[in-house]
Formats: sequence, structure tokens, C-alpha cells
Amino acid sequence: MSLIVRHIGPACTVQDQGRVGYLDQGLSRSGAADLLALHEGAALLNQSPDLAALEMAGIGGEFEAEEPIGIALTGAPMQASIDGVTIAWNASHYLEAGQRLIIGAAARGTYGYLHVSGGIGTQSFLGSRAAHLTAKIGHTIQVGDKLPVGSGPGVTGMKLAHDDRFSGGVLRVIASFQTPLFDQTTLDRFAETEFRRGSRANRMGMQLDSTGEGFAAKGQLNILSEVITPGDIQMTGTGNPFILLPECQTTGGYPRIATVLPCDLPRAAQTPPGGAIRFQFVSLDEATPLQAAYRAGLARLPAQIEPLVRDPHDIPDLLSYQLISGMISATD
Repeated sequence: MSLIVRHIGPACTVQDQGRVGYLDQGLSRSGAADLLALHEGAALLNQSPDLAALEMAGIGGEFEAEEPIGIALTGAPMQASIDGVTIAWNASHYLEAGQRLIIGAAARGTYGYLHVSGGIGTQSFLGSRAAHLTAKIGHTIQVGDKLPVGSGPGVTGMKLAHDDRFSGGVLRVIASFQTPLFDQTTLDRFAETEFRRGSRANRMGMQLDSTGEGFAAKGQLNILSEVITPGDIQMTGTGNPFILLPECQTTGGYPRIATVLPCDLPRAAQTPPGGAIRFQFVSLDEATPLQAAYRAGLARLPAQIEPLVRDPHDIPDLLSYQLISGMISATD
């Protein structure tokens, strides 16, 4: 059973929660840029968030179902339709065999996700199906690919309230080991500056632009290369900050001014080009309950789904449904 790719955008890959335990061997986690979207799709289909989905950067594609299948759409809202009929985002739907699903450009945000019942069953490598293009693991999806999927249509016809993380905003950060290399005046200016996501961005990281002078650390040319992780904010030689994302390198010598909390990384990754970002320093004591609340929110997602009410005008085979059953009496 598979989903046939008829058309596809230039940067679509299979992603799950990524690989853990290989940082010391030079392999970063990879996985979905927006992990919250994986959990949302799993809740909509009533399945595990560990299953793989299709990550679509900026634009989706056209897909044909070989057999009946359940799908869910999460992440950056994109235009979507089944056989020409518009369907809701952040919702699960049923695809009959032969039906075409078309996903267009993102209206907001960057990364949209197509989930299928049973997950996408591409080959697993080191415990994950996630493509990691910089490590030459996996590949971008191509026209004609047949994405193997799990069995059964799954739970469909459900929706989930939209989370507004697709326009930038405030990212909470904690101090890193190298934060003390920046003087307090520089740190204050960093926290007061409004940045814009620049044009240089991919799954490795995203550059931020701002007006005024750049940001530099003391003796930054003598900094030894150290372990880095997604969320670290590096300062390049030009003084522009880079937020590192799932396919970032595992070591680096640029000074890191702070680290974005994992619970705010979905908002960071989903910031569209030109989107505004500000940083707010929090202490470790403040960050711990924030992260705990985020994890608790993920666990509550299955309880927050609700039926997707369809407009009768959008149901082409409305007369085939049994809308009234049983008998009624005009007098009782």
C-alpha cells in the first residue's frame, strides 16, 4: 500500500523524531523541524507520534492514493484539496483509492506536514526514517516515488485547534557556556533588538538580520570548537546570529550567545522569511517548568481533537449518505 507522488515541491523529505545517541560520532538528530506538528498529526489519526510523516518546505505537491487511506495535515497552513474540493488544515481526512490530494504553497510559516495512517514506512536507518541530507541519509522526495504507508484508513474526520506559531514572535533562551564571553551591554542590546529571518535558511539553520552593528564576543577568534545542538544561537564573523536547526553540525567554533528552549524551537523553525523575532532570556529555574508544560501539552493533544463538521456543499456524494434512520411519528 502506498501513496504515489505525482508532483512535488523541491524540499520535501520524510521525517520523524530523529536519531538520538550519535552526537559523539558526528551525526546530529535531524528529524522534523517542527516536532509539535508530528504530535498534532498523530493525535488527529490516533496513532503514535514516533511514526514518520512527509515534511514539506514552503510548498507541497500532488499525491494519489493506491488504496483507501487516512491522512492528516499539520504545521504551516497550506492550500489543500481532494479531487478539487478544498479541505481543512489541522485536520484528518479520508482518501479513497484513486483520489488526488493537492497541497499548495504555505500561507503562513515554513514547514507543512502530511501524515498518513500507519505512518510512512520508508527504510529505517540507525533507528529512524528521518532524511538527513547533509549526512547523505535519505533523499528529497521525487515525482514517481511510491511512499509506503501503514495499513488501514485510521481515524479521520477530526480537527485540532490551530496553534499560532507561524509568524515569528518571542523566543525564550537560556544562557550557554559561552554567554559570559559577551559583555552585558551586548547581551542587553541582543535582547532589545528585533530581528528578521533572513534569506539564508535551511534545515541546518537560519540567519537573522537586524539594523545596527553586529554582535561579537571577546576573543571570539580564539574559541575552541565545542559540541553544539539544535537551538544554539551562533554569532558569525559578520555579527549576524544563526539559530541552529535539526541538521546542524555537531561541533562549531563560532561563539554562542544563548540557546533557544526546545519548546520554542517549533516557533523558530516556522518563522517565515522576513518574520520578526525577539529573544527573551530566562533562567534555568524558569525554563524547567516551561519545558515541562510543553511536554504535558503534547500528552494532552489526543484529548483535544474534535469532530470535523463538513459543509454539505462540499460533499459531492451527499445523497449517498443515510442522513435519517428509523421511523418518526407526526403525533408522538
